[in-house]
Amino acid sequence: MTDENRKYFNMKIEPLLNTREMRKIQEEKLASTMRFFYDKVPFDRDRMDQAGVTPENIKSFHDLAKAIPITGQADFRKVFDQFDNDMARSYLYLFGKERMDDMYLLTTTSGTTGIPTPYPVFHKTTEAMGELFGRIGWRCHFRSGDRLAVGFGLSMHAAGTPHLLWYRRIKGLTIIPIGAEVGTERLLSFIKLFKANILSCTPSLATYLIEKSREVLGHPVKSLGIKTLMCGAEPGAGIPEVRNRLESEFGANLYDVGAGYGASCNHPEYQGMHWVADDYCHYGLVDPKTHEPVPMENGATGLAVFTPLEPESTIFMHNLRFTLNDIHQVFTEPCPCGLSGFRYKIVGRADDMLKVKGVPVYPAAIQGVINGFIPRVTGAFRIVLDVPPPRVIPPLKLKVEYGENIGEAELPVLEKEIKEKMHAINKIKPEISWLAPNTLERAVKKTQFLEKAYEKK
Repeated sequence: MTDENRKYFNMKIEPLLNTREMRKIQEEKLASTMRFFYDKVPFDRDRMDQAGVTPENIKSFHDLAKAIPITGQADFRKVFDQFDNDMARSYLYLFGKERMDDMYLLTTTSGTTGIPTPYPVFHKTTEAMGELFGRIGWRCHFRSGDRLAVGFGLSMHAAGTPHLLWYRRIKGLTIIPIGAEVGTERLLSFIKLFKANILSCTPSLATYLIEKSREVLGHPVKSLGIKTLMCGAEPGAGIPEVRNRLESEFGANLYDVGAGYGASCNHPEYQGMHWVADDYCHYGLVDPKTHEPVPMENGATGLAVFTPLEPESTIFMHNLRFTLNDIHQVFTEPCPCGLSGFRYKIVGRADDMLKVKGVPVYPAAIQGVINGFIPRVTGAFRIVLDVPPPRVIPPLKLKVEYGENIGEAELPVLEKEIKEKMHAINKIKPEISWLAPNTLERAVKKTQFLEKAYEKK
């Protein structure tokens, strides 16, 4: 087997993912992890003190889950308030002086819901990034001679500029940092000009490029010669209807990446994302309401929670029991593709969950149904909220764009079909308002599916 054809980026570690041997490696790292956070990270030391535990009390990940509450963006915002939005003091408290003195790059979330969550990159992080994203890139079939066009936002975005570090250990890969900020016309033109054959971006942007390619280039998007689409930062790449459209229109293999350290495989049916980071980060599930641990059993669903096991070189998840607020479903049985690692699917974001007559509904589930009716619809839609979520005053209101070749006389039948499918899958019957094609604004970063009408009253 040649180096280019090897099964894994790391042939020593990756075969051990999701095995007893790997769990032993994780347990051996726990004591030093706890001591680092207690001694060097004030935020986590205070959390342990408040829980009445010391590092020596934590003998297992079960002990950790029982003793220390989860944390996330909401707690970070409390810290920002505590320090009057003085970010320098906030970051010292959240991440510790040792790591902040070692900071190399500062990125953030998109900040669409308020003050963005910081994702600092430390000098010691760069080696870990090269390793973990080497594993991810290899599974997405990045190889020598390929040209990767970065279509994520580059300005302060955690999924953008770090690309320059992420894939540096894949020999012969050229990275072209175009960025979503340049707009779709220049993005398409640069991809064509520099002959990129891999594109990383949000599913929303990839979908928009399908619509814009003929207008900008005079050819369908398939003419670009993209062999690999790597999408993340929002749901979409794991939704069958979205996935099928993107792969068909681009003539490419689509890989779903993110919500942790994972990448989907090339199996014909979406199997979820393979977790590739057992030796760097412990993954767990908790009940979204009670935060009680959920056993990692095949098919289990819960809020994903992460604890870094190499805290000096951590990536994105910098604290004990940190959550990105995503609801995952896990699959621990072997994948039919033959690759290692348990798998996880994104069900939705905990803070995006809506309740219609007590039924939980996620925008990603709505998106899946809507996209199943393309080309009779464009795929663009909004969920209109009259009161703050999660409660929804029935019926759930949707604005949906009909397709280019659909006449008004066809809309009643189309509406009936969508409602029936929505009820069968999501147990709801929405109220649909029809919009002409291209009425709704297209997103080049993350699409905001919720229209908060209550803020305009």
